[in-house]
Amino acid sequence: MHKYLLATIPTAFLFFLVGYFFRKFYARKELSSAEKKASEILAEAKREAENIRKEAQLSAREELYRIRNDFEREVRNKRNELERREDKLSKREENLDRRVELLEIRERELKERAKKLTLAQEELSEKEKELNEIIEEEKRRLVQISGLSIEEARRIILSQVEKEIHQEAALLAKKIEDEAKEKAERKAKEILGLAIQRCSTDHVSESTVSVIPLPSEEMKGRIIGREGRNIRAFEMLTGVNVIIDDTPEAVSISSFDPIRREIARIAMERLVEDGRIHPARIEEVVEKVKGEFPEIIKEEGERAAFEIGVHDLHPQEIELLGKLKYRTSFGQNVLQHSKEVANVIGIMASELGLDPQIAKRIGLIHDIGKAISQEVEGSHDKIGAEISLKLGESDEVVQAIRSHHEVESPQTLYGVLLQAADAVSAARPGARRETIENYVKRLERLENIAYSFEGVEKAYAIQAGREIRVIVEPHRINDGSIVALARDITQKIKKEIEFAGEIRVTIIRETRAIEYAR
Repeated sequence: MHKYLLATIPTAFLFFLVGYFFRKFYARKELSSAEKKASEILAEAKREAENIRKEAQLSAREELYRIRNDFEREVRNKRNELERREDKLSKREENLDRRVELLEIRERELKERAKKLTLAQEELSEKEKELNEIIEEEKRRLVQISGLSIEEARRIILSQVEKEIHQEAALLAKKIEDEAKEKAERKAKEILGLAIQRCSTDHVSESTVSVIPLPSEEMKGRIIGREGRNIRAFEMLTGVNVIIDDTPEAVSISSFDPIRREIARIAMERLVEDGRIHPARIEEVVEKVKGEFPEIIKEEGERAAFEIGVHDLHPQEIELLGKLKYRTSFGQNVLQHSKEVANVIGIMASELGLDPQIAKRIGLIHDIGKAISQEVEGSHDKIGAEISLKLGESDEVVQAIRSHHEVESPQTLYGVLLQAADAVSAARPGARRETIENYVKRLERLENIAYSFEGVEKAYAIQAGREIRVIVEPHRINDGSIVALARDITQKIKKEIEFAGEIRVTIIRETRAIEYAR
């Protein structure tokens, strides 16, 4: 037994040594593997850290580029705003200089009038003195010649003097009245001429067709689609006519409804830019444009109010102004017409010493009734006045709008100026269009109205229907009757013909004597 134990002890010790060295070798191998793995993890972490650093740098550069672009855009906008303000200030300075010149002219005129009045008073005093001397002389002569009493002579003299004074007073009153009319007409023409000159514009009447440029001729085929399905879908959704002809790289959109035409134009431009044109995409784009259109209308109204310088308008007034961008009257854009009227009436109000801001406000919103005239019964001036009253406009604004087509008589100077400015904008050459048939019919109607009166020999409508000259038979119409005839023709024209501006009626009566010397 002891021998067996002694024999196993070296063996066990040997196994122990072998196990110890094996574990030590295995541990070193594990340590080496762990160190290698740790190195790989560390290298991977370094690579990830480097990538993260590069991405952070790239992101920082992009953010810096974006901030720089935003800053430059803001600086550009500020610069543009400053330039607009400088233009406004320069215009105001010019207006102030012009006003100073006008005040100096008026001051000189007042001084001249005061001087003339002083001279006239002196002349009147001298004439009164001479008249008293003549009266005394006449008294003495009458007493000596006729043997009348002083009281009787006084009555006779006073009667003669009273007749002479009445005659002179009538002549003087007529002279003063004629001079006042002449000065008033001259001043009115100066104010109107100045207003028209300062507010002159280049635009003419609008058409019913919008032209859309295309990037290539191949785009026309894509707009038409297979067997015309794209163009049919577009026309059905927008309610317009799409005209594709031989015009290079362009298509036309035709409609008498400006809102439909504008929606179709925006939708077509987006489809052409996108390039995906098929019925489903067309429906998507058209519906999106229709949804955005109220905001477009609001922006147009705000832009018009900003251009004219009219602030604190009610949001509903802003919306109605924007709708006027897509309304026309005899081919003239109603919003452009309203801006013209606002500028003209503002200048005339300044020249007359009235508040130009109130005048511009009246001119800008005077036609807002046309924005809903197809939805509400009544004339647009009455509708516009009711809307303005409901939205809190002042009485003078409401009354001027209500009377700008002479349905009611204007109660303030603003109403009179609005009628004049409205007529100036509407009657400006090129502002409104007429077809040749309507033009010829209107001239014929003018001449027929003149021929309907007795004693009219010939009638000619001239100046594109702005004037009618009537030649009467001299043996049937005398000089005193031609004034009444002109008034009767004018009244009949107002009742039977709708027109913008004014029509001048001129009556000509002449007598000719013809002899031949042989």
